[in-house]
Amino acid sequence: MLKDFIENGFGIDEDLSCSETILYGANKVWNLGLDKKALKMAAGLSGGLYTGNICGALSASAMVLSRLYIRDRAHESSYNADLVLELIESYKTLMGSELCGPLKENYRTEEEKCRPVIIAAAGVLDSIIEREGIPQGD
Repeated sequence: MLKDFIENGFGIDEDLSCSETILYGANKVWNLGLDKKALKMAAGLSGGLYTGNICGALSASAMVLSRLYIRDRAHESSYNADLVLELIESYKTLMGSELCGPLKENYRTEEEKCRPVIIAAAGVLDSIIEREGIPQGD
């Protein structure tokens, strides 16, 4: 779903960052109903919050999980927290880190930029959403 959409070039012509590619792409793929103002919030996650910390693609993926599986707020249950922890652990196993700095060092190229990092995050996110399903209604 999202992984295929991104592998087919989404985010390149739009000149989106890692976090923006995930959130904007998920909004299209899963019809999340996020408007431009909501989508712009992903920009601050770019480059690991501009510090090389947690990968923006992962942070945006956590935002997608929250949009889908939180009814009202984070404290209502541990369900979303468990999914986000699974997202991060699965990604770390796949890519060796959840931190932007090491990911850029190991995967970023001038030609592809951080596309492998984004595609990997999209794949992990896809697998969780495919297993859990899309909730009906808000």
